[in-house]
Parts: sequence; structure tokens; C-alpha cells
Amino acid sequence: MPLQRPKGTQDHLPDGSPKLSRDVQASAFRHVQEVARRALERAGAQFIGTPLFEEAELVQRGVGGSTDIVRKEMFTVYYFGDHGGYVLRPEATAGVVRAYLEGGLKQLPAPLKLWTHGPMFRAERQQKGRLRQFHQVDYEVLGSPDPLVDAEAVALMWAVAVQLGLQRGRIKLGSIGDPADREAYNGYLRALFTPHLERLSDDSKDRLTRNPMRILDSKSAQDQDLIGELGVRPMLDFLGEDARTHFGAVQASLRAWEVPFDIDPSIVRGLDYYRRTAWELHHEGVGAKSALGGGGRYDGLAAQLGGPEVPAVGWALGIERLLLALEDEGVAFPEVQGPLLFLAAMDEQNVGLAAQIGLQARKAGRVEFAYRALKPGSVFKEADRRRARLAAVIGSEEAARGVLNIKDLKTGESREVAVSELHTFLEERA
Repeated sequence: MPLQRPKGTQDHLPDGSPKLSRDVQASAFRHVQEVARRALERAGAQFIGTPLFEEAELVQRGVGGSTDIVRKEMFTVYYFGDHGGYVLRPEATAGVVRAYLEGGLKQLPAPLKLWTHGPMFRAERQQKGRLRQFHQVDYEVLGSPDPLVDAEAVALMWAVAVQLGLQRGRIKLGSIGDPADREAYNGYLRALFTPHLERLSDDSKDRLTRNPMRILDSKSAQDQDLIGELGVRPMLDFLGEDARTHFGAVQASLRAWEVPFDIDPSIVRGLDYYRRTAWELHHEGVGAKSALGGGGRYDGLAAQLGGPEVPAVGWALGIERLLLALEDEGVAFPEVQGPLLFLAAMDEQNVGLAAQIGLQARKAGRVEFAYRALKPGSVFKEADRRRARLAAVIGSEEAARGVLNIKDLKTGESREVAVSELHTFLEERA
């Protein structure tokens, strides 16, 4: 039996593959990336690329030592002769902020908008929409504390989803306040949960000391039952005046721009560097965990990574989860276009000439050629299989006169075209 891919991963297969139900159609995957690229770059974002693995310390600081990601889900990379302290990145933000600091990007005009996409890695239990290698589109803005920047970030996430065709998504918006607000809320949670310590899961017992807000994110049913029973007050009740004003300004902008959202007091970001705005995009078509992505303001992260204070906000969307939501809504992706021209020689002595003409013709668009001689009927049949728009044949007679016999496979029209004029002919039809 052939070897199989690792559990929790997917192959991205070309169109027409017989096992796409088990994997991802590569063209749909690329379509999501392209729609996101257009939306984000039109807003002024520049692409940034970071390594697939980073120093373990960066991830521990950037994601948080009390999170399940760091404690249970990191893929560690060992390298002979090195310290072995690398991990495959579980998310993009920490690496982007490291690159911002290390690359001196603070010298660029602020706020600096950056975007990226690529694989992330988490050693978690595989389930619908949850993979060990998954892919994200990531957007980060560094250098401005303005609530208008937060609102634009939310609006851009929504714009990507809408431009992909998503109709039943919904933004859930919250705020986690300033550090003093969080400290007050954590004090409230410790006082509330401590008398019920034995009813908490082992993970949440640890969180009660380290970071009580993480209890609210617990995946444990017993924790969630206790949270409901105790009637835990939301973080929004503990917002200070500045954070409350900021939150109101974000909401006002989103309403003015007609970006739909619901206030959700349960949204928290349990890491110390997060500030104020937090949000998630949800869709019921991806399973019990309905979030397609989320974001928030993280003004404390740059300093936590050893740099200066840098106000920042960002988000990430899971591409595989987006595809599940779009599939649930029956959204059709653009059909993959075949070559503009498929070219073949009718005799062996002109196979090389057909290839040479095909290589040069690629300046005008996608051109494919046959690697052996074909009869005219076989040329048109093969061009149809490849979904080509045009098919061309060249034999000894055409080669002597410097022409191609080209057929438009949509109209059925055939004509001779001089090889010297092929580029212009194709450009007009590209």
C-alpha cells in the first residue's frame, strides 16, 4: 500500500482530481488567497514573508505560556548540532512583529499595513475544520492606536468574506479593555472561581493562577457548565473610561460603513499584550467551533518581544474553514481556465519547431504544446481535454510557409496565422 499523508493535513489537488472530497481543490485555495490579496493591497497593505519556524522563545512570548497552543500543541523542530529551540509557527503575528522590529520597519510611514498567508502548525486533535497543518490569511497594522484603524481591520476581514461570496457570516465584537481593566477582571474571576476550585478542570486550575481569563475559553464541558452556573459577569462590565470610549468609536465607524456585527461579551483574548478591541467571524456551517477567524488589538506584543511599545491590531482567517463555509453556502468558484493555445506538430521532424514556437508564444499567455507528433483529430481532442481556447497544428507544408493552422474551439472557425504574427494574434484574444 502506498504511503499516505500525515493525519491532520490535506493535499491541494488540481482540478479534475478524483479524490477532491478528501482534499482541497488547489484552484479554490488560490482563489481565496487572490481575493484577500486584492482587498488588502487596495487598502495599502504590503506583503511580508516570515519563516515557517521560529525560536521557541518567540512563540512562547508571542502566544503565551498559559495557552493550550504553547503547552500542548507546538511542533518542536530539532536540528543536529543546534540548540533545538525552534517550533513550527502556530500563528503568524509573533513572526510578523519580530520581522517588524528586526527589519527596522518602524522607519516606514505609520501605520504600516502588512499581510501574509501560508501554513501554520498545531498538534491538536483532528476534527472538521481543525487540522494540524492549516493555512491562514493574516493582516497586521502597526504604529497607530486609533480606533479607526481597528474598525478598518474589522471591515477588511468582512470585505474579504463578502467578496468571496459568504452571506451567512457574522462578526462578533467585544473589548478586553486596558491592562488595569484586565487586572480588575482577573481579580474578580479569581475570587469567583476559587471557592469552586475542585470543580474546575486541571487546565483551568492552572489558569486560575496564571491567567483566569483563559478559563472562559476552556474547551472543557465541566468548566463551561460552572461558568454558566456562576453567571460570570462579562469583561465589558469592567472597561475603564478610555477603553469604553475606544470601543464606542469602533462601533460607530462600523455602523457608518454598514458592516454588520453583534456585541459579544464572551469574546476574550487571554494574553497579556492584548488591548481593547477583539472580534471573531463566525459561520454555523463549519461545525461546533464556528469561528472562521478572529483578531484584536495587541499594543503590548512588541515590548514583550524585547522592542519598544508599538500599538498594533491584526487578524487571521483560516482558509480551510472559509472553504467549508463557502461550500456550505453553495458558493461556486471561478472555473479554472485552460490554455489560450494548444499547439502540436503533425510529423516528428517538426515537434521541436512546434515547441520553439510555443515557448515564444507564452509571452502572450498560457500556451501548451505536444511532446510528440499528433494527427489533426488527436490535436483537437487533446486541446478539448485541456479546455484550450485555440488549437494549432503545424506540418511540413505549414513550416515551409511559416504559418500555423489555428482553430477556435468555441466557434469552430479555422484560419492560417503567420508565425511572425502569432504573438499579436494571441494578445488580441487573451
